[in-house]
Amino acid sequence: MGKLVTATQFADPDAAYRALVEARRGLSLEAAAALDTRLALILANHIGDLDVLREAIALAKAGKPLASP
Repeated sequence: MGKLVTATQFADPDAAYRALVEARRGLSLEAAAALDTRLALILANHIGDLDVLREAIALAKAGKPLASP
């Protein structure tokens, strides 16, 4: 079983955030939601660990902030 990593793994976290924002720019609410869903499924598959996925879901539902770098 893996452990969910909440500290940033990006060399440039701001650039990663901008990429996510830019991906949604100009999309309708429905298209943005569909993009978010597809992206979540792609990344969940990349994680490939159900325990880590469940931990991430719980963290997201709780609305807690991620760890600082």
